[in-house]
Amino acid sequence: MKKQRAFSVLGNIAIINFPDKYKASKKKFAENVLKQTSASTVLEKSGKFAGRLRKMKTKHLAGEKTKEVLYKENDCVFRFNIDETYFSPRLSNERKEIASMIKKGDEVLVMFAGVAPFSIVIGKKSKAKKVYSNEINRKANQYAKLNIERNKLKDKVELLPGDIKRVSERIKGKKKFDVIVMPRPQLKDTFLKEAFKLSKKGTRIFYYDFCKIDEVDGIVEKVLEEAKKARKKIKIKGAKKAGDTAPYKIRCRIDFAVL
Repeated sequence: MKKQRAFSVLGNIAIINFPDKYKASKKKFAENVLKQTSASTVLEKSGKFAGRLRKMKTKHLAGEKTKEVLYKENDCVFRFNIDETYFSPRLSNERKEIASMIKKGDEVLVMFAGVAPFSIVIGKKSKAKKVYSNEINRKANQYAKLNIERNKLKDKVELLPGDIKRVSERIKGKKKFDVIVMPRPQLKDTFLKEAFKLSKKGTRIFYYDFCKIDEVDGIVEKVLEEAKKARKKIKIKGAKKAGDTAPYKIRCRIDFAVL
């Protein structure tokens, strides 16, 4: 996503986040954005991402009347509706990095997969045997199916739709994964309980959380505590900053393995 003054460009759509006291013509500003960029649509962001489905509200200002994005990254292409599904271009490098850590023959589970960007980049950029893409949002799963087909990964990436709590109960004992990726939204529930149900000795887990810059150690302690509750022994492999989300607040990634 390219930032230019008060707006950002995501594929064919430019998104403007006007300040509360903005008094000039929004339509005129939007029309100028069309002239300055390759975007064919300009939307105004009118609400923050909300709820477990992480939906955003936008309002059409100029250009083609659509809210469907066509976005490319990591040699992959994604189509999705910006209001009905969640997509973060800021995680592009994370997706590439995670894919680089997948070993040949790994079976991978991606939780909170949305329209399947992590799943597809892993499927395309690694030698994983199979990638399972879990998402609760039905609309996101519809786009994920189309994106899997668009990127020619039908034989490698499989949808595992539904609430991960129910899915984990349904398949526990039947399926264990070599890698579990957890790019979770900002919710109180860690969902590590579900991850541990689907893990085995040697499973590598990439867990994402949100905290203040100086609170990463607290997230590590939370992961260790959840492992203890699940009666799992784990080894922390690393903790890293995976992007800023607000002033003094970051997304962090904790890498660990089940022993």
